[in-house]
Amino acid sequence: MNLLTRREFISGLTAGAAAATLAPALTLAQGQTRRKNVLFIAVDDLRPQLNCYGQTHIISPNFDRLAREGVLFERAYCQQAICSPSRISLLTGLRPDSTTIYGLTKKVEDVLPHHTTLPQLFKTNGYETISIGKIYHHATDDSKGWSKKPVRTNDELKGRGYLTDEALEAMSDNEAIGPGKDGRGPAFEAADVPDNAYADGMDTDLAIQELNRLKDRPFFLALGFHKPHLPFCAPKKYWDMYKSEDIKLADNPFAPQGVTRYSMSNFGELRNYADMPQGKEPVSDEDARQLIHGYYACVTYVDTLLGRVLNELDRLGLRDNTIVVLWGDHGWKLGDHGSWCKHTNFYNDTHAPLIMRVPGARGAGRKVTALTEFVDIYPTLAELCGLKGVPDNLEGCSVAPLLDAPQRPWKTAAFSQYPRSRDDADKIVMGYSMNTDRYNYIEWKHVKSGTIRARELYDHRTDPKENVNVVDDPAYGDTLKTLQTMMKGGWKAALPK
Repeated sequence: MNLLTRREFISGLTAGAAAATLAPALTLAQGQTRRKNVLFIAVDDLRPQLNCYGQTHIISPNFDRLAREGVLFERAYCQQAICSPSRISLLTGLRPDSTTIYGLTKKVEDVLPHHTTLPQLFKTNGYETISIGKIYHHATDDSKGWSKKPVRTNDELKGRGYLTDEALEAMSDNEAIGPGKDGRGPAFEAADVPDNAYADGMDTDLAIQELNRLKDRPFFLALGFHKPHLPFCAPKKYWDMYKSEDIKLADNPFAPQGVTRYSMSNFGELRNYADMPQGKEPVSDEDARQLIHGYYACVTYVDTLLGRVLNELDRLGLRDNTIVVLWGDHGWKLGDHGSWCKHTNFYNDTHAPLIMRVPGARGAGRKVTALTEFVDIYPTLAELCGLKGVPDNLEGCSVAPLLDAPQRPWKTAAFSQYPRSRDDADKIVMGYSMNTDRYNYIEWKHVKSGTIRARELYDHRTDPKENVNVVDDPAYGDTLKTLQTMMKGGWKAALPK
């Protein structure tokens, strides 16, 4: 299935609009109750670097507005801190060990051809399902899930979406260095252009057009923002909202004390960009400040685009009938532990934003501290929209009860995982992370033999930034035994009773 170009996508709107005008009359004639729509917003590589998450130096008024009008989940975890496994886990309601997707090559269609994905479930329940921007890692994945072919404007731009001559020249030079650097120029760009010159702005334009077309029929509209994923490209005006001299570097630019051989990554994703350090060289303070500046600019750029979509939803009178769910597919390190990107089981990587605005839910502006997981989003939306045919093998649980009663007893742990190919003969070791109310406990298990090769334990009460692995501290002996028992019980034992 080929992706639609932006022009083809827009031309398809005209034909769809004629059919859409018939939907309200049909619904009213049958006396059916109008169903809740879903605006499903994914933000790539977004850590909780938002004002509403306590990061008061970040300019994020529209994220904050959504949090004030909805419910913010303070402790939501992805199931694997890398794009494709995280997104597929969320969209299938299954954990990575069940999808068997741990990397970027496989698609959900390859390994789960008969499983009903979240978009498929909405489609079979009579919703029009639309994908704009980055929803799955592979734009052509889950062809049965969408009412029309997905559009991803970023794929029409040069390289990694660069606009300036300098960036395009650097991209060409970088491609000549070797494999893995195709299309990767500088790690940041600040072109003096309007918002819709970059892909996320163009995708926002398309999403607004779709809202106007779909306003009288049930829809599941998925909009995936590419930023703040590398390269940090945003219009110059967003860079100008922050001053370089005010940018603070991470205060823990070092590996945790007692870290295992499996714990860290070498942030090769960043190293593939032009002018970034190669091998195992650290990022200089000057480059670190520029990278953080670019990340902030991208967050505020996306915030403005989010505001446009929310405003259009209000203008069309759809707010009271549309669930908005916004999530970042995983966290991201900004020099924390002297590292960058994701690809670990540290809290900075597995912890990500999750905000829901549900019409009729009580307690707007609440912050839920209960442990939640991205695998819970599928059953939550299915329940809130009253969908039929929900698969009986989903591995999360609906968080709908938390919307009205956020203090009720809930999960005792949230689970993530990350594989490493750093062992001797049999290669793969899987790291299983279990975050409880207080601890992050990690076991690195040899996949073939099942033996545990290493452990980590971080006490978030005394060490919220995970700077010291206390697994060998005798003072934590009893705690370690308890956590080992919990880990053996797995995610099913952690579900709310």
